[in-house]
This record gives sequence, structure tokens and C-alpha cells, in this order.
Amino acid sequence: MNLQQLRSVREAVRQGFNLTVVAEVLHTSQPGVSRQIRELEEEIGIELFVRVGKRLTGLTPPGEMVLPMIERLLQEAQNIRGAGQEFAAQGKGTLTIAATHSQARYALPAAVRDFSERYPEVALRLKQGSPQQVAELLIEGEADIGVATEALASYPELVALPCYSWTHAVIVPPGHPLAQEAAQGALLTLERLAAFPIVTYEPGYTGRSHIDEAFERRGLKFDVVLSAMDADVIKTYVELGMGVGIIAAIACDEERDQRLTVLDARHLFATNMTRLAVRRGSFLRGFVFDFIHCFAPPLNREQVERAMAAEPSAQAEL
Repeated sequence: MNLQQLRSVREAVRQGFNLTVVAEVLHTSQPGVSRQIRELEEEIGIELFVRVGKRLTGLTPPGEMVLPMIERLLQEAQNIRGAGQEFAAQGKGTLTIAATHSQARYALPAAVRDFSERYPEVALRLKQGSPQQVAELLIEGEADIGVATEALASYPELVALPCYSWTHAVIVPPGHPLAQEAAQGALLTLERLAAFPIVTYEPGYTGRSHIDEAFERRGLKFDVVLSAMDADVIKTYVELGMGVGIIAAIACDEERDQRLTVLDARHLFATNMTRLAVRRGSFLRGFVFDFIHCFAPPLNREQVERAMAAEPSAQAEL
């Protein structure tokens, strides 16, 4: 039994049993992947995959049982490499952070700057995607840290730690009726907001669920004329007059957004929580703990390690 055999099995499952794609991911040939899988099956005495001719179509019951063990073995192999790097190359290496667009643009820059000054020999890689994609990158070992608002806490494979809470804001062009009403002291309401076309986030991004829930609770229909993943895109189309924007308050910048009026909406929508996640059972190098503390000062190494040791059910309550 060797690691390449285990990787072949894992990737076969991840790539939907398409061995051509598995071969590309593992930088080998399709016959080589098939041979690795067969040799492992012969060694352990069971068939891991259901086959139709030469094609893999699924996992056998024994395969379903063995796959989590294979995942753990590969995780521990990666942990061993990480431990070796920690002692052989202290202060050097690569830190990969997966984050949603809003977190990468507005929440992470200060922490990245401060961390880079402290660890100039650590290369930082930033990957952006939806909350689900951030979770998948962590689970697949393609990222060390994930930062997102939604979804991370729902994956038992991850340890998701609360970092900070934030609210939404409404943005309109100067002179918009809502801006004029606010200037006269009127309190913004969901009923008034629903009277205008809305420009906001895609479902699943940056607290969009709380926006939908607020209107639904009041029995109000609202017209989303454009949705996007990034607050800067939303701002652009609000400036063009396409509608009223609803974005994360952290994305508002008085100096940069001089062509927009920002209206407080914290009383309209539920508070959101940004979470930082790592893969459960992974070995974290010292500089990873330092980055976490840099991004979320209340999270020290002891707290992170305690959370990683907790049961998933307990973690879900954090």
C-alpha cells in the first residue's frame, strides 16, 4: 500500500469516477491510475469500486466504508509533511487563504499586510469563490484557511470559528428619494425599500439569506433586477441608476464612494457573522495560527486548538 494508490482512489471519487480527469489531476496516465486502484484492491482483498466493463460507476459497500479511512491516512501524511516543514523551515512556506469576494476585498487586506511584514518569506495565495467553494477548497486540502459569512459552520469536516459580526447598508445615488427622506429624518423601512428595484448579492453570498428572510417575514415582494458576488459591482450599477443597492456595511468607504449615499440598514436585516475555518484534523503550522490571530485578535492558538479538538456537534454551537 502506498500514498499514490490512496490518492488514486480518493481522486476517483472526487472526479466523479472519471479516470481521465483523475489522471490529469495526478499528473499520470489513465492506465497508471487504473493499475494503482487494482493493486490496492488486490492487496486489501476487496473491490472498492462498482464497475461496468472497464468504467468505474460508484463505490461498493466496502468502498464506502474504506474511503473515510483513506481520507484520514492522506490527511495524516499531509500533517507529517507540515510538521517537517515547521521544524526544518521555520518562518518559510506558503499560506493559502480561500475567501469570498467581499472578505478578500474588505476584511482581509489589513491582516494580509501585517502578516506579510512579519513573515516576509511566507508566500501568500488568495483564492476567491462562493462560501460553498471556500468550504470545498478547505475539505480537499487546497487551502489552509477559509473566510466567509455563510455555510462554513454547516460542514462537520471543518472547524468554523466566529470572527466578527456586521450589518448591511443601503446605497443610493445622491438625490435619490430615499436619500432625501433620510436627510429629512425619516427612518428607512422595508416597505419603502421594496418600492424600488434592488441590486444586491447573489443567493448564498454575503448575508443574502438575511435580506430575503427580512422581506419574507413582512410578506413583502421585492424586485432584484441585478445580483452580483462583489460589492464593487453592485456599487457600479447603483451609480448607473439601475436600482437601490444592499451591501455589507464593511464595503462602504466614504472616500471612495463619494458618488453614493449610504443609509443605515442595521435595523432592517439580521446581523451577520464572518467565520474563519480550517479543516478538522489538519496540522497547522505556527504562522497559520499567527495569521488567524492577526485577522481575528480574540482567537489565540489555545482557543483554535481547543476548538479543533472539540466534537463537531459542539463546534456547531460556536
